[in-house]
Amino acid sequence: MEKRFTMLKNKEIIVGVTGGIAAYKTVELVRGLSRRGANVHVVMTKNAMEFVTPLTFQTVSGNTVIHEMFELFTGSKIGHITLSDIADLLVIAPATANIIGKVANGIADDFLTTMVMATTVPVFFVPSMNTKMWGSPMVQANTQKLKDAGYKMMEPASGDLACGTEGKGRLPTIEEIMENIEDIFAVKDLAGERILITAGPTTEYIDPVRCITNKSSGKMGYAIAKIARRRGAEVMLITGPTALQLPRTDIPMIQVTTACDMRDAVMEHYKRATVIIKTAAVADFKCRNEACQKIKKKGDSNYLMLELEKNPDIIGELGKVKEDRILVGFAAETDNILEHAVEKLKKKNLDLIIANNVAKAGIGFGADDNEVTIIEKSGVSKEVPKMSKDEIAQTILDAVIKVIKKRKK
Repeated sequence: MEKRFTMLKNKEIIVGVTGGIAAYKTVELVRGLSRRGANVHVVMTKNAMEFVTPLTFQTVSGNTVIHEMFELFTGSKIGHITLSDIADLLVIAPATANIIGKVANGIADDFLTTMVMATTVPVFFVPSMNTKMWGSPMVQANTQKLKDAGYKMMEPASGDLACGTEGKGRLPTIEEIMENIEDIFAVKDLAGERILITAGPTTEYIDPVRCITNKSSGKMGYAIAKIARRRGAEVMLITGPTALQLPRTDIPMIQVTTACDMRDAVMEHYKRATVIIKTAAVADFKCRNEACQKIKKKGDSNYLMLELEKNPDIIGELGKVKEDRILVGFAAETDNILEHAVEKLKKKNLDLIIANNVAKAGIGFGADDNEVTIIEKSGVSKEVPKMSKDEIAQTILDAVIKVIKKRKK
């Protein structure tokens, strides 16, 4: 199991597999849940076994696969009752039009539908079917009926379908499904907060070909955005150029290039925020005179002189106008880490600063892990050992909640 995924550890998750072509993708879902520490039990309908064998799911889950209506679980215990009693979550993926219609209308004619009727834990449907089937009035009515009854429902993805058509009906990506599952288990302790996050580097052009930038990948800011949204916050992400995908489809993202672009975007949107987290590695300087054409080598000179000027100090400007907003900064340093971080904390009027050593191998810029010190305005500090950036994001947001609670008192 990968270290960074801990939310699903020891959770009992039942995965119901129905007869859709996307059933083969559910194998990777079961594998992913198991890797994140969940104990996964698979229940298959007879139609599902036309696409994937029970042995495949048993191999990746490590548990016996149930597919018979009157199958016993252990000894004389009734299977669908026993499983529903131990479960923390029931996921149905792919959820066909057939299973959606059955459950919506109270039909329990196989092990899976009977178990749905017997469970009191959350039931999460992940639909996948032909575009026309998904758009049919009956399927939409049944889907709405399930939502109204409190069942959780994910929207299918759009794209090429196995039947040769294109449109809405694909099974969402495994990562999207996993994110929704972790949403279900996450405590929504940031509900009501509006968090503005900046991430990534900025790019300052020398000429149309060359630029000044830095090694920031944006991974830390994207991780904070994802975890903040998972914990219930309304999130906006302002990002410099990165190779990363949007961390979640329900996070609005503004893409910028230069420090001035980022400053304009931040100042346009900061007033709505209750918390601002500035993870972006903004270039301190830009070329005073950006060349309109590519600069050519001239003569025998081995040197090119660039005249630089300061970029806007975005976090310094926010510190002057933040009012009662919580402002969090980052100090990416290579020496005297804490000394420089504390100086920035005071100078920029921050509530928290996250200090890290970007010169240390295996953490910081571009890495999947980080190691930081969180320093409060009061001077209290907390050293966070090396861990994944998702886990660092959790810890940083815990510190933000601590500040929120102090203010409420």
